[in-house]
Amino acid sequence: MTATSRPKLRHLAIVVRDPERLAAFYGEIFAMELFHRDPDGSCFLSDGYLSLALIKHRLDGETPVGMNHFGFHVADTEAISAALVAKGADKPAERFTDRPFAEYRAMDPEGNWFDLSEHGFGGPKPPEGAA
Repeated sequence: MTATSRPKLRHLAIVVRDPERLAAFYGEIFAMELFHRDPDGSCFLSDGYLSLALIKHRLDGETPVGMNHFGFHVADTEAISAALVAKGADKPAERFTDRPFAEYRAMDPEGNWFDLSEHGFGGPKPPEGAA
């Protein structure tokens, strides 16, 4: 695997109580740009390279507040899926969602979720040469 074909960690998702407040915080302190807002209030920001999803916590849900998942931008989801299965992991599941951010969801050996995407995670494009 070459450095140009290496999967890139490009997305972090955190379940939060007040996405708007945290979006303002990360925008003001770290100059992150809000590029998407879901109808439920979840906010998606970017620093121009990494996207940060601030997912609105549902009081009636079982998902705890805190880190939820991360995502890799990959050149070939089929090749990565095959490598995961060869290492004993479950085959990544297709993400059926109205969000255009990731095509597949997988799990590492300790149960941590991660997304796989060939098209990327939205937000501003990184500067030339920063990919």
